[in-house]
Amino acid sequence: MSAYQALKRSIVDNPRTWLITGVAGFIGSNLLEHLLKLNQTVIGLDNFATGHQYNLDEVQSLVTEEQWARFRFIEGDITNLSDCESACAGVDYVLHQAALGSVPRSINDPITSNAANISGFLNMLVAARDASVQSFTYAASSSTYGDHPALPKVEDEIGNPLSPYAVTKYVNELYADVFARTYGFKATGLRYFNVFGQRQDPNGAYAAVAPKWASAMIAGEPVYINGDGETSRDFCFIENAVQANLLAATAPESARGEVYNVAVGDRTTLNILFDSLKESLAGIGCPYVEQPVYREFREGDVRHSQASIEKAKVKLGYEPEYRIQDGIGKAMSWYQGLQAKNS
Repeated sequence: MSAYQALKRSIVDNPRTWLITGVAGFIGSNLLEHLLKLNQTVIGLDNFATGHQYNLDEVQSLVTEEQWARFRFIEGDITNLSDCESACAGVDYVLHQAALGSVPRSINDPITSNAANISGFLNMLVAARDASVQSFTYAASSSTYGDHPALPKVEDEIGNPLSPYAVTKYVNELYADVFARTYGFKATGLRYFNVFGQRQDPNGAYAAVAPKWASAMIAGEPVYINGDGETSRDFCFIENAVQANLLAATAPESARGEVYNVAVGDRTTLNILFDSLKESLAGIGCPYVEQPVYREFREGDVRHSQASIEKAKVKLGYEPEYRIQDGIGKAMSWYQGLQAKNS
């Protein structure tokens, strides 16, 4: 039995109260679904800046009435300290996912990204500390590695940030370190590497590449690749990110207060991703016959990214259950269903 399987059995037998910030978003709503299915009590905080009510509605459709009754939603903003304090009251574990993602968004509007990702993060740290929560786990980012050239990326070797977004996520880690040393309050960071999967928004200027391309392919629209398509990423299916969050939140004291890569430890080029999405969609009766359209490299992007996940394996018991092809198969069926629902 894996560490994660054992943990899920233990969680069911020992229900706790969890807070998920950004609960109506992509990762937050998937965490909500898993925790409710494990019969946990969940408080969710979201201001719907990037999250959606339909994500919560979908989760409700996937759990029992009794499980859904264990969920309490607070519409609020992490930039408001009182909202954070209200959300943290009586909570055992905090999973802090609320943030304004996207490198291009931060380049276009660094002030708003700073407010959410730094001021909001500090508010949550203060509120969680004052509420004496058992653990605090937050969404860090692989963007923190910046221009460091080495592959795979190892947690204690980072470079200079390449975007305002990367700066904000690095500042999160600095604040977490200061709170541990100053207040004895540990916060565990999870450096996500290109997480993808169901309920990831395919629309808008800042949509991530996998859902954006999937949506375009299903609709028969052009797919645009920034650069020559040989840029590579460590694509991580959402189920792996959920596993990492639950393991980190319930980890022994000795493993808390650190930063961990959350990925699969592999690299996939954008050209291969395009072909894989195309093949997966063809397999479910949705052929795409067009070729991608190549354009200029995107400002602030790194050329290659791949994680070492050894630290998370050793200290958290993290073992990704889904490789990229497994995840694409599950995700494409969901996006096909979404397109059918909206047509």
